[in-house]
Amino acid sequence: MSSTAQLLAEAVAASETDLKRAESLYKQILSSSSKPSVNEGNQQQAQTLRDQETALVNLGQLYRDKNNAEGVAEVITLSRSFMSSTAKAKTAKLIRTLLDYFNTIPNSQKIQITVLKDNIEWAKREKRIFLKQSLETRLAGLQLEAQEYKASLSLIDSLLTELRRLDDKMILTEVHLLESRVYRGIGNMPKAKAALTSARTAANSIYCPPALQSSLDLQSGILHAEDKDYTTGYSYFYEAFENLSTQGEDDAKALSALKYMMLCKIMLNLPEDVTSLLSIKLAVKYAQLREVESMRSVAKAHQARNLADFEKALKDYKDELSSDPTIRSHLSDLYDALLQQNLLRIVEPYSVVEVEYIAECVGQGRQSVETKLSQMILDKVFYGVLDQGRGCLLVYDEPKADEMYDSAIDTLGQVSKVVESLYAKSVNIA
Repeated sequence: MSSTAQLLAEAVAASETDLKRAESLYKQILSSSSKPSVNEGNQQQAQTLRDQETALVNLGQLYRDKNNAEGVAEVITLSRSFMSSTAKAKTAKLIRTLLDYFNTIPNSQKIQITVLKDNIEWAKREKRIFLKQSLETRLAGLQLEAQEYKASLSLIDSLLTELRRLDDKMILTEVHLLESRVYRGIGNMPKAKAALTSARTAANSIYCPPALQSSLDLQSGILHAEDKDYTTGYSYFYEAFENLSTQGEDDAKALSALKYMMLCKIMLNLPEDVTSLLSIKLAVKYAQLREVESMRSVAKAHQARNLADFEKALKDYKDELSSDPTIRSHLSDLYDALLQQNLLRIVEPYSVVEVEYIAECVGQGRQSVETKLSQMILDKVFYGVLDQGRGCLLVYDEPKADEMYDSAIDTLGQVSKVVESLYAKSVNIA
């Protein structure tokens, strides 16, 4: 019978031309026993285990390249018998490597969640506590992406209880960061900030890897942006972008940080700074990407105060601008602000103006324009009344405050003090 090394060499060669044969050979390697025979020493056994590990990873890559999520799930299940004979630290690294193969397979989220739940149960049975915690952290992240916030929070709560007892600062930092992202997802900003503070506290007591530090900076920037503090948010995003670009570990996250930096410049009414931002050395390689072009189009529309161009950018780059909840929510606010500025510019010269004319000028439906004008009147952006019977907007001058009332109230206050003083003196005389 061929040795595992020979089978592995055949499988690697076959993977170039005959994928089915390569798949069969890899499975044959994995099914072979790793126990040494009478004439087989420990060195040979160790070599067999290394060959099996290579076969396992290669088979996973084979399925990944074919976008076969079920195949990757099968490899992870197959690996259990192999992993029972390896060190626990090596097991955790191997299973994380295999799980990472799902990242490039589209629409594999449900299968990932199923595989993770299955492997968490296996880790519990095998009493592999650290592996279980690592898998549960990953599962909570997937549930967050799937917007299963309740399930994610429940898992995070149980994880935090365990981790505080074990005092594992590294995973504790990751889980608190995940908790912050979940709370931000459900709109609970106070708890999102509290969880981020806990994550930073845990991170300060250990060496924090650059990738994790960048994730903390990104989340800090997002929460500051939610509070409309775009200047501080920009500084955090810049730190994250610089760190990620220098490390070259995660281009997708680096691109997100760059987009958030551009967003902050736009929200600070500095759209002209977007061009100079893209000329810095670290940003040059991203400048021609469609995601960056989408933000550049928004900046140009905002700079020109052109609502039609803004809408065109939102339509042309729908996927790029709508897929990220952070960008989507802030651009929605920006759209409202731009619409408001356009409406003010149109109604400013008039004392009476038809709503139909306003709607035509801004290129919006009459109903949406009426709703926005009503909101602006209630917010006292300008003073006026909507006459729906005539279909007109009556615009008034800003009323001047009558200072007589303030003077009268101030005088009464002074009189009250005099009366109280006289009363105090009369009590002393008596």
